[in-house]
Amino acid sequence: MKTKIILVGGFLGAGKTTLLGEIARRLSRTGKQVGLITNDQASELVDTVFLAYTGTTVSEVSGSCFCCNFPGFTDAIAYINEKKAMDVIIAEPVGSCTDLSATILQPLKEKFAKKLSVAPLSVLVDPQQLTAILEGRGAGLHPSAVYILRKQLEEADFIIINKTDLLKAEAVAALQKRTREEWPWAKIHAIRAKNGDGVENWLNEVLQSSEAGTRLAEVDYDIYAEGEAVLGWLNTTVKLQSTSANWDLYADKLLHALQQRFAELNAAVGHVKLLIKTGNDFVIGNITGPHNLLNIRGSAGEGKEAGMTLNARAQMEPATLEAIVLEEIAKACGSNITAEFAALKCLKPGRPNPTYRYDQIVAQSS
Repeated sequence: MKTKIILVGGFLGAGKTTLLGEIARRLSRTGKQVGLITNDQASELVDTVFLAYTGTTVSEVSGSCFCCNFPGFTDAIAYINEKKAMDVIIAEPVGSCTDLSATILQPLKEKFAKKLSVAPLSVLVDPQQLTAILEGRGAGLHPSAVYILRKQLEEADFIIINKTDLLKAEAVAALQKRTREEWPWAKIHAIRAKNGDGVENWLNEVLQSSEAGTRLAEVDYDIYAEGEAVLGWLNTTVKLQSTSANWDLYADKLLHALQQRFAELNAAVGHVKLLIKTGNDFVIGNITGPHNLLNIRGSAGEGKEAGMTLNARAQMEPATLEAIVLEEIAKACGSNITAEFAALKCLKPGRPNPTYRYDQIVAQSS
């Protein structure tokens, strides 16, 4: 039996992790064995911690993107299948990555034809960012970051417009029409990953399709490298201690403070993700999109200790990003909470250097 592998790409903040969790839950309910793979330029990912709560096997490829560490990606696939033979593995590439068809899908189809059945490349997109791109605006992003987002859409087999709750129904229909006109080769779906609206139709089509990576984008790696480098990336894990603290209020206070700081600097935010856990309970929050929308859900309750994982991607120098995050963590802690940093990484991504880059489409064997 071949394992079906689904890549869900899309720019930072599009909602990929939420969608992965929703897919895993749906497929697990039908009796399928499901594995998940996360990816980032550094370790200590909120996505990995959050997806572990789905009860599925999760593997993380950190330190480089899938395309620049293809052996690491295929090792993650093998690791998951060694745990249990998987029906489906869903992988979430780094949000600032593009050229996935040439660097991941084509080599998978050629080198792992006997073990894997590759699904169409699905690219998730925020509707407000998509609207801005179609209207020739940048949604607050650097032009080179906009270039990456457009290239992601250009190579997609499926374009998935997420967060349909942000628009009225007629606006969603109009956006689907405009998207279809701009990228006529792609199949267009509109979903709301948070509650599952529209997910079933897309998922069924992806699972049944035998065509994958049907497009190769023309990518200028100088512009691509600049688009990644304009973003500062910060990952940290923190041990929080107090005589007694409400961790939900702490998460809310910290995220609102970061939202305000980035707004004051007029700095585009790829995403800010925060997860605080206490035992089996957790509160998770994020700041995403061109309007820096803030969402918080779940509850970590009250107590003396908690573990926090925080990831931030913002359009600024890494040193500035680190200073802001550390300052706001300290302010949120006040005199009642102490923060002990178990890990802290802040960086600017290096130039993409893919392991493989195919210049032609590989036919997928049945």
